[in-house]
Amino acid sequence: MRRTRFDDWPCPIARTTDLIGDWWTPLVMREAFAGRHRFEDFQRALKVPRAVLARRLDRLVEEGLLKKVSYEEHPPRFEYRLTDKGKAFWDVLAAMWRWGSDWLWGENGPPVILIDHETGREVRPLVVDETTGTRLTGRRLRMARKPHVRPDTKVQGEV
Repeated sequence: MRRTRFDDWPCPIARTTDLIGDWWTPLVMREAFAGRHRFEDFQRALKVPRAVLARRLDRLVEEGLLKKVSYEEHPPRFEYRLTDKGKAFWDVLAAMWRWGSDWLWGENGPPVILIDHETGREVRPLVVDETTGTRLTGRRLRMARKPHVRPDTKVQGEV
């Protein structure tokens, strides 16, 4: 079955879902942040079928989240390194981490936590406005069309 594409919808959530909506992409990115760089290391850590992993890595390179860097010429071998766009993806993973920690585990929380390198203390990610530092909630915000978009223009995916 062919999946619905959202890569041309006017909604940032839809476009992000198009990129990370498969099961393996967020996990591949998690492993990249954990310091994995080589195909074999990703495959060993995730136990993902090699063909699936190859497709995910290719897509992440194509989308500019990872870059392939040669580390051996004969035979040709590559590492996958986070780009600036890929490093910015940490915010998405952090939000997923927090929600999963809060809602998918019992009273004691998940068996893994995030630790700050400098302080050694547990970190609990939170989404805040970068200008004010105020915590963002769904009730505080609303979605609106940008002023320069004509109101009579129907964009794909809009309800």
